[in-house]
Amino acid sequence: MFDLEIHMKDQPGELATMGETLGSAGISVEGGGMWLVDGVGVAHFLVDDGEAARGVLERAGMTVKASRPVLVQRLNQDEPGQLGKFCRALSDAGVNIEVLYSDHDNQLVVAVDNPEAAAVVSESWMQSRAPR
Repeated sequence: MFDLEIHMKDQPGELATMGETLGSAGISVEGGGMWLVDGVGVAHFLVDDGEAARGVLERAGMTVKASRPVLVQRLNQDEPGQLGKFCRALSDAGVNIEVLYSDHDNQLVVAVDNPEAAAVVSESWMQSRAPR
């Protein structure tokens, strides 16, 4: 899975155009969100094929700033403090979180500066929560 960072004009219809463009190409958005930052719409959306989505959007005249691989991690929603514990584990491994949001299946989506180290943390996290 990949996180797309898309920059848009601060005007009605920009997000609709993005969604319609991806949908017309058969590309599903699996999670994400958009925020207004200093007058620019900054969107982060989760897609299966980052390069295909990037190409479709750029051909439609949209600005894709990045396509990053992500970790998709399930937290135990019944246990308070899970987000802090997982983020601390990444931090302790020297991993900086660049983007974080949830997907449509209530999983944590994380883009980081060191995907290899983050994958080790993620695997360890999952193993520590596996039924014994």
